[in-house]
Amino acid sequence: MEMELISRENIKPATPTPPHLRIYPLSFIDHIISPNYIPFLFFYSRNDSDSQDQTFKISKLKKSLPKVLCRYYPLAGTFRDQVSIDCNDQGVSLLVTRLTCNLSSILLNPTEASLNPLFADELQWKAFNSYLVAIQINCFACGGMAISVCMCHKAGDAATLSNFVNDWATLNREQEDEFTLLPFPVPGASFFPQGDLPLFPEIVFVPNDIVCRRFVFEGPKIDSLKATVSSHNVRNPTRVEVVSALIYKRAVSALGLSFKTTSLRSAVNLRRRTIPPLPEKTMGNFVWSMLVDTSETELHELVLKMKEGLSAFCDSYAKKFGEKERDLSFITEALKRATSGPEPRGLERQTNSLFFYSSWCGMRMYEVDFGWGKPIWSTTSWCPARNIIILMDTRDGGGIEAIVNMEDRDMARKEA
Repeated sequence: MEMELISRENIKPATPTPPHLRIYPLSFIDHIISPNYIPFLFFYSRNDSDSQDQTFKISKLKKSLPKVLCRYYPLAGTFRDQVSIDCNDQGVSLLVTRLTCNLSSILLNPTEASLNPLFADELQWKAFNSYLVAIQINCFACGGMAISVCMCHKAGDAATLSNFVNDWATLNREQEDEFTLLPFPVPGASFFPQGDLPLFPEIVFVPNDIVCRRFVFEGPKIDSLKATVSSHNVRNPTRVEVVSALIYKRAVSALGLSFKTTSLRSAVNLRRRTIPPLPEKTMGNFVWSMLVDTSETELHELVLKMKEGLSAFCDSYAKKFGEKERDLSFITEALKRATSGPEPRGLERQTNSLFFYSSWCGMRMYEVDFGWGKPIWSTTSWCPARNIIILMDTRDGGGIEAIVNMEDRDMARKEA
């Protein structure tokens, strides 16, 4: 696969950010998040009814991007310190490339070697460079395109990135006056202010020698798993619960580990868990790590423990984080545990006994329509941290694509 870099530009907001918005405060969750890039990747085919060529599409994308940056102006800035962004309109990085191969050559056999060059400067999951957002538009010989977007995790979570990309697509697709009707993203610090809380060190993200495998669970297979779990009196198991429990169960067994000495953690989106729920278009990090009791070994028992753990988490963390009169000592202790111990919570302390999964299902990854149709495949890059599992929707919405990241020798044992 040969790739040629056509252009590299710095795209700034269409209008300057007002002086009173120059300093953007980060939330008390943002300030401990590792500044690594979250990567999204969208593939678009060229259909017979598509009258727009790649040059026209690129030109239109370059015109709409500055406009959406006016709405997401912090993403065009840079970090001022650990608790704020300087909204100096530095802009975002935009690269355009041309490939000699067809889109199908990648889709038929997607490998990390073929996907990695599609990201701007291959920043996926790497430490913060200079831009909060880096975008690469890749043009294939067949007329298809792949658009990658990397956003620094410290500025927002996967839901924030999804909102940004979907709003960019909406602005590119629709009339500008219709776009103004979309709600403006609400800063995370409006709900989770740093205030007088003490500063804690950022969670360190240390890469490991990792291999990635992608597993697709079709809708009928998931329905069968849910039926099996339900037959053991577990009410309303979700597809995320049964798939994550199955992957964890098989990994622990294949590695010869004990369920009593391994840990499973889940990233929980707090937006719908606080009382009252937060707006979906909150900008920042609204995720927290939940520990699941995995002492049981059967699939239905693991799913039940997940449900019980989520219920307990909402009572102890989500509700307390959302209270107007916050217990600052509780939040301080939560931040302290998240960044130190006693349990291994930072990615730098990952061992074979700790597994972590994050669900990006329901994040409208397949709704990103820039005006030439919805993506035929939406995915992410491998994550160079041990035992990380990312779950995403399949194109039909009923299945799950699981991106499993493990050490090479462990993956070989898992697949044996």
